[in-house]
Amino acid sequence: MEHWESLLIAPDTCIADAIRVIDAGSARITLVVDDKRRLLGTVTDGDVRRALIRQVTLDKPVSLIMNPNPKTLRREMDREQVLALFRDNDLLQAPVVDESGYLLGVESYRDLLKVPLRENWVFLMAGGFGKRLRPLTDDCPKPMLSLGGKPILESIIDRFVAAGFYKFYISVHYLANRVKEHFGDGSRFGVNIRYIEEDEPLGTGGALALLPEVGDLPIVMMNGDILTHLDFRSLLALHLERQSDMTVCVREYDYQVPFGVMQMQGDEVVDIVEKPVHSFFVNAGIYVLSPDAVASVEQGHPCDMPDLIRSRIAQRKRVGIFPVHEYWLDIGRLDDFERAQNEFFLKH
Repeated sequence: MEHWESLLIAPDTCIADAIRVIDAGSARITLVVDDKRRLLGTVTDGDVRRALIRQVTLDKPVSLIMNPNPKTLRREMDREQVLALFRDNDLLQAPVVDESGYLLGVESYRDLLKVPLRENWVFLMAGGFGKRLRPLTDDCPKPMLSLGGKPILESIIDRFVAAGFYKFYISVHYLANRVKEHFGDGSRFGVNIRYIEEDEPLGTGGALALLPEVGDLPIVMMNGDILTHLDFRSLLALHLERQSDMTVCVREYDYQVPFGVMQMQGDEVVDIVEKPVHSFFVNAGIYVLSPDAVASVEQGHPCDMPDLIRSRIAQRKRVGIFPVHEYWLDIGRLDDFERAQNEFFLKH
């Protein structure tokens, strides 16, 4: 936020002067600081109204009515973490402080939301049975399991919306009405949602052939049981920069051999490596596909994403990778779901 310094007042400033600062700015907040600009508290118009109801007179110091423990932001937080704090705490603005509590600036929710809209479709796969999560999925599709008070799928959509995406296809099959009744056409969430109904399971990629409209832009495809802080804007930008046919998000996976591994030359031991660690890139379940790649999926035939990837490689199409270093969790089992309950919003 520009010109945030005009919002600063001292703790002994009278309430009447604090009101004038609030009214003069568009942020509807004033920041109470000491002489070294260490944040002591905040005062909003709501704080003022509550003080007036308590019949606090306007000549009293603002320290009597300030919030001494406001929600604050840290400079190292990324955009999605900041947006989550605003949404979860119903904030319109928040001060930015360093580790010692010194004020660095003010961030506005309205300014953060000024991101360019992206016309690319997002395709979310939400039709699976979630068998490994039974009994939780006996009467609830896995993407609709509650995490932090809302369905997993809603958290996924929130992340895309924060990056400027608003056009969504959602594939449904198992307990499809649970998904459709919650999201409807998406208008309640400020997005456009269309549903792809799989009469029979078509694999992880077969539903691509059912998309009625893709246009000439790449689409982003993601499994509906993945939690991640991935920067979708960077993903799409890299796909376009490389002019890829497909981009596959990958996650580094380490596997430690639990034994000493013999290094051999013929039948002679030349060394022994104790419990070596091998690193692999594994499929993270998030993709960007060109319209041509989508059109290559044959309608009515099951197709898994590894098959599609191999097919495009065989046709000498460029299939790139995008390493995911951000938070990522595939909720496939009960212990994954428990882990998500403890981790996801803490890492926000």
